[in-house]
Amino acid sequence: MNLRHLEYFIALAESEHMRLTAEQLNTSQPNISHAISMLEEELGAKLFEKKGRNIYLTRYGKLFYQHAVSGLQQLYTGKRLIQEMVDPQTGHIQLGFIYTMGSILAPQLTKDFLSIEENHKIQFNFSQGNSLDILELLKIDEIDIAICSKVAEDPSIQFNRLVQQEIVVVVPNKHPLADKDEVSLKVLTQEAFIYYNKQSGIRPYIDEVLAAQQIKPKIVFEAEEDHSILGFVGCDYGIAIMPDIPSISAYPVKKLQISDTLLPRYIYLATKKDRKMTPAVQRFYDYCQQSAQYLIEN
Repeated sequence: MNLRHLEYFIALAESEHMRLTAEQLNTSQPNISHAISMLEEELGAKLFEKKGRNIYLTRYGKLFYQHAVSGLQQLYTGKRLIQEMVDPQTGHIQLGFIYTMGSILAPQLTKDFLSIEENHKIQFNFSQGNSLDILELLKIDEIDIAICSKVAEDPSIQFNRLVQQEIVVVVPNKHPLADKDEVSLKVLTQEAFIYYNKQSGIRPYIDEVLAAQQIKPKIVFEAEEDHSILGFVGCDYGIAIMPDIPSISAYPVKKLQISDTLLPRYIYLATKKDRKMTPAVQRFYDYCQQSAQYLIEN
């Protein structure tokens, strides 16, 4: 089956217009007609029907379209993988990361990685979201690597610890605790909490930390990402427990260290177990493992 014929078929199926398809593909209408005729002859079924000047997919055409699109995509993926294997200094890396990692770690890792001469030709595409969203993108092969929380064990995902993240308490600048630099979680029992919502990867960790102190938080607002948390704390809606990120200093809040011994909070490098990494992705993966903790500490 001719790949060019498949390309013509898919384009015509999506536009249902012979002239527009020919212009889009920079070819002639007879070429497209010939490609469709060859496919129909090979398949033994009509793929299109005409009604007046319009062209429509037949039921056979609709069925074939579904498989042709996915099949051609797999072939292109295979072609790209082979090309990247032949020349490992080129390629694309689809990187997903959680909001917290967008302030320093993700941009610094990619910038430093690309500064290495042998990586200059590698290109990145980025996706950002909460851990659940990022892991879903990983599962459906929309991204190659995720920097995220380990929300739960998943047999299809390989999690490797990347960095340990410090957790702090933030309070409004005019809060009674704002004159302190350190606090025990037990003194927060009666406080109103600005809390991460259930889609956030850090939510289970904070739940566990407070449960260990026998604290049931009084939640007045739930948010998905850090800046909303800081915004509401800065406006005196409540206090929050959150990662120690640089942007805390941009808000009218006071950061307090936690005097209690907490469970370690890790950020993970996640990949899909059954997906072979291209040389470019493998190179970046290895670089992250070697460099991430240094960047966090410095």
